[in-house]
Amino acid sequence: METNCVIYKNFNTKQKLVNKRKLTKFLNFRILFKKYPLLKSFTNNYDYTFKKKNLKNLKKYIEFNLIGMGGSILGAQAIYDFLNHKIKKKFFFFNNLQNFNILKSNKKRLNIIISKSGNTLETIVNSNFFINRNDKNIFITENKKNYLNNLANKLKSEVIEHKNYIGGRFSVLSEVGMLPAELMGLKEKKFKQFNNLITKKYFLNNLINNVISISDLIKNKKYNSVILNYDDGSDDLFKWYQQLVSESLGKKSKGIIPIISSMPKDNHSLLQLYLSGFNKNFFTFFIVSEKNSMKIKDSLLLESYKFLKNKNVFQILNSQRIATQNIFKKKNIPFRSFYIKQRNEETLGELFCFFTLEVILLSNLMKVNPLDQPQVELVKKETFNLLRK
Repeated sequence: METNCVIYKNFNTKQKLVNKRKLTKFLNFRILFKKYPLLKSFTNNYDYTFKKKNLKNLKKYIEFNLIGMGGSILGAQAIYDFLNHKIKKKFFFFNNLQNFNILKSNKKRLNIIISKSGNTLETIVNSNFFINRNDKNIFITENKKNYLNNLANKLKSEVIEHKNYIGGRFSVLSEVGMLPAELMGLKEKKFKQFNNLITKKYFLNNLINNVISISDLIKNKKYNSVILNYDDGSDDLFKWYQQLVSESLGKKSKGIIPIISSMPKDNHSLLQLYLSGFNKNFFTFFIVSEKNSMKIKDSLLLESYKFLKNKNVFQILNSQRIATQNIFKKKNIPFRSFYIKQRNEETLGELFCFFTLEVILLSNLMKVNPLDQPQVELVKKETFNLLRK
């Protein structure tokens, strides 16, 4: 099955008809929008809390600091990573807590500080390091009393509202991801593929088939979802995916552990385990077609490797992917594959839609709430208690 952007190859597993009927019924989008209003941000008529005409002055900046944690920053980082070839501006992402060597620049930077709650400890600490009183700052946070709103008020900085019905890990196509995308010089409208995709039977059938297969694999005690990623520019996309899956489904002693494997590098470290180790894994192959891939220097090839003549890096990578899939098939190891035809906003928008809907449908079959993360909150409270002593 394929769309304009992606060729999908589904798991080769038998599926229960009862689950297919259940999910088809659940994919009534009127019901879905009512139950999951966050999906409004995926549509092309979503009403942003910022005005595009007001971004003109912000687009004059060449360098940007993005400060946030988890879903507040992973989506924008995935966009920057995947579409880097189209972006002329420099974005620096601060999404962990450590001793930074703060890079000085002659160019003025715009700071974008993002936290839904406005009270995220790491974001508060990092913003303390990076914000200077004369900097231009934009805060994205909920419209309620919190630390970031108070700080923005003190600095007389602009605040853009983070909609309270959109959780961080689901926020990539809202203000949280689309404001940075616009400042990168990209067009937010091109990411909005939802309205088109939900009218396509092949997209919905592919989505349902994948969800049923994954649900059945979990019931057969296969909990490790290993991403075999053959594209360096998609590393941050799968870090976004990792949080989406882990926080949404990891509840009630249930869940999936997403593991990102960098290929073909991991052929030389982990492949032996994948092919012959414990039997708890299912796999996703992911590759992006590259038209301008580096070519082999034929003049330097020795006779024994003349079969590489006229080949480029993508052809070699793709051959390794197909070869690995062939071995997986012979060994009856469950896998699916995504072959990305074009590296553009439309493709990334489709992948954001696919993986988000996949997680929502899986949560329905697993009977867990995909919107909360109560155990994470426990650690936050314990940390604050220790720091206040």
